[in-house]
Amino acid sequence: MRGVGRGLLMLAGLLLVWQSAVTLGELPPYILPDPAAVAASLWRNAGSLLGHAGVTAAEIVLGMLLGTLLGGGSALALGYSRRARRWLLPVLIASQAIPVFAIAPLLVLWLGYGLGSKIAMATLIIYFPVTANFYDGLRHTPRGWLDLARVMLPEPRRWAVLRHIAIPAALPALGSGLRVAAAVAPIGAVLGEWVGSSAGLGYLMLHANSRMQVDLMFAALLVLATLAVGLYFTVDAGLKWLLPWHPATPETAETD
Repeated sequence: MRGVGRGLLMLAGLLLVWQSAVTLGELPPYILPDPAAVAASLWRNAGSLLGHAGVTAAEIVLGMLLGTLLGGGSALALGYSRRARRWLLPVLIASQAIPVFAIAPLLVLWLGYGLGSKIAMATLIIYFPVTANFYDGLRHTPRGWLDLARVMLPEPRRWAVLRHIAIPAALPALGSGLRVAAAVAPIGAVLGEWVGSSAGLGYLMLHANSRMQVDLMFAALLVLATLAVGLYFTVDAGLKWLLPWHPATPETAETD
């Protein structure tokens, strides 16, 4: 309850600052609409906003699933095979030097204006943090655990050690990667919608901008922010449930 109260207090503070900026700055609605105008737009366009939000949510969730599978598989390959590290790791690093926004037009050209190109964009953004965090966790398996495996197993195989020791030890690092992925996943979907789409919150914001419907743009932005925050806390709660033995914040470090 304390967390809910703190969140409501922060929301009230943000709305107060927003309204003060509009009132004191005497900003016209086409520059910055006041909260009441945005709330009215939310109410008037609730059906359209929900429909477009459903499309964006589907793109984000499917991109999360695909990016997690590809990233996890790549991290396992990097941790298991020295040859994979020699070939895949340079490609993984070089891929981050290319701005994702520069690839978006190509993905739309190849995959069309439907869900495919947006899912691919979300997957590309999610792929690196999942791979990097999981691989880092695999690399930093406690040395004592590996030494114990060599003592307990007469002929320890790399896959057995990876499966029973390295992967469980790296799950908290994978969880950190998934939290980052949940925070950035909406970026890929919305970027893809901006480049070319026929539905989604990014598409709605782009068309509202062309019609100078700034209140609708802000309404879509609020829905997108709510969607992103909900996704993050859903992933965080799921990880806490799946990894109860590894709390995100040790109790001894809490000060309040």
